[in-house]
Amino acid sequence: MSVLTLERVSKRFDQTIAVDDLSFSVEQGTVFGFLGGNGAGKTTSLRMVLDIIRPTSGKIEVLGRPPGRENAADIGFLPEERGLYRQMTALDTIAYFGRLKGMTAADAKLEGAALLDRFGLAASTKQTVDKLSKGMAQKVQLATALVNRPRLLILDEPFSGLDPVNQGLLEDEIRRISAGGSTVVFSTHVMQHAERLCDWLLLLGRGRKMFEGTLDDARAQLPARLALVAKNDPSRLPGVESAEDHGEAEPGWRRWDVRLEPGVEPGHVLEQCVAEQFPLRRFEQVHASLHDVFVHIVGTPETEQ
Repeated sequence: MSVLTLERVSKRFDQTIAVDDLSFSVEQGTVFGFLGGNGAGKTTSLRMVLDIIRPTSGKIEVLGRPPGRENAADIGFLPEERGLYRQMTALDTIAYFGRLKGMTAADAKLEGAALLDRFGLAASTKQTVDKLSKGMAQKVQLATALVNRPRLLILDEPFSGLDPVNQGLLEDEIRRISAGGSTVVFSTHVMQHAERLCDWLLLLGRGRKMFEGTLDDARAQLPARLALVAKNDPSRLPGVESAEDHGEAEPGWRRWDVRLEPGVEPGHVLEQCVAEQFPLRRFEQVHASLHDVFVHIVGTPETEQ
């Protein structure tokens, strides 16, 4: 079942095309990574899904309906630009956002208290936001997105500004809500988080979809690589495109970074090593990182405009 669908959606600001003919769908229970550099169109796309801005053309469907206020009770949203009411207490802040999403005051406070307890903030329930540390305030902000137990959780650059501990907390929450059957869509330009979390990926460049698929599909966009420890230069082996010498591993043996020709499987090269009696001490496939794939397809994620 599709929770979110965009069909040929474009958004133009004067002469600037921020989103260009974008189509994709997100299935229920998926952790969907919406990946792109600064200025790629990620935030604009999410704002159209949330009905903050309207598309110039195309169709968007959210939870079986057009974008609009009617979806608020089923959506959680963590914006890139964080902001809380500094004079409200932690619990009142979370409860307020719960009320905006149609919860009763009692249910919102009950769920808010449970979230604060889970995030290690039970002792800070009655503290005002301006008295909280930055990390504590970020946990409260996250709780405002989770308080209504959303069917669809949308996170815009959620890891920005978080320390490693809070990054781990957020990753755990993404896994927890997905395991409960909810759908998570998050935008990021930091590939490591997407690599660990996502079931499905979309790479966005200059407002256009450049790739969509699984992590394995993404890695398959680059030729396979091998890490070898061998006596001789492996570049002469059939199926090897290039081999870079990385120095001596031990007397008489050298480390090699080997790039295979497109379509060649590592097993084929191993068979050739056996057939040609090519001496090996190490034979290991090196998986391409998502960052490498992104640079190959789109460009450097920090600078792509």
